[in-house]
Amino acid sequence: MSDDVTGAPATLEALRAEIMRQFDGASRRMKQVATYVLDKPEDMAFETLAVISERSGVQPSAIVRFAKQLGYPGASQMQKIIRDELLASHISLTYGERARQFAAEKGDEGQGGSFLDEFAEADALSLSHLRDSIGQAQIDAAVAAIQAAKTVYIVGFRRSFPPAAYLAYALQRAGKRTFFADGAGGLWGNQLRGITDEDLLIAISFRPYAEETVACHGYALERGAPVIAITDSNVSPLTRGAEQTLLVREAEVRAFRSLTSTLCLVQSLVVAYVFASQSANGPSASS
Repeated sequence: MSDDVTGAPATLEALRAEIMRQFDGASRRMKQVATYVLDKPEDMAFETLAVISERSGVQPSAIVRFAKQLGYPGASQMQKIIRDELLASHISLTYGERARQFAAEKGDEGQGGSFLDEFAEADALSLSHLRDSIGQAQIDAAVAAIQAAKTVYIVGFRRSFPPAAYLAYALQRAGKRTFFADGAGGLWGNQLRGITDEDLLIAISFRPYAEETVACHGYALERGAPVIAITDSNVSPLTRGAEQTLLVREAEVRAFRSLTSTLCLVQSLVVAYVFASQSANGPSASS
């Protein structure tokens, strides 16, 4: 087989862009592979096709077929593109490999005394990944959108309810006009009725995505309101039409997913907003 990859994405960023471009028209199986490539790049880079197949739930032949649809001769050429960039950045490699190493060291003891260690280590890795994956420019852009909005609407249901509630509370305390659409009584539609193109919706949801949050996201777009999505995948339904997407990769221990990184992110947004607002208004009288 030739190693010529002319026309195939030559960088990880180009690969992601091409996957997103083809995603809507792909078959269910190809979407499954695409989601895994986007969400688990370290697995795609460093694991064998047999391991990737087992973890993603698709046959190795489907992975090869997916790579060929992107213009590569086979899966190995696609893996090399991902691997070279991850080795250069050290971001996902550090997170994925350290998490697996720690889990292997702990084994499956099932002892209560080790749970705190496991969650603390996993959360520390997740926070490290957050620092590397979300840059200051993204924080600045999100803060600018919050400042520009007449009212900030915030929505997050089920597992995302705690960070959404905190963000609404903290922004209100910071003096920003904020409305928390908590969906009480199933009235989320009524709660978002007043949103306009002068406002901003911050929508928070992770797989499996809450139907209410997805519906609120769609409603806000229909009304012309810009949306900031805080979610876990480039193919999350919240990314469609969003002005900005902040991707958070939470820790998962024994099938329980944390919220530590999401809470850290929303707290950082609030504090950044406070300092930006102070700078815009000039020094305070007490300074």
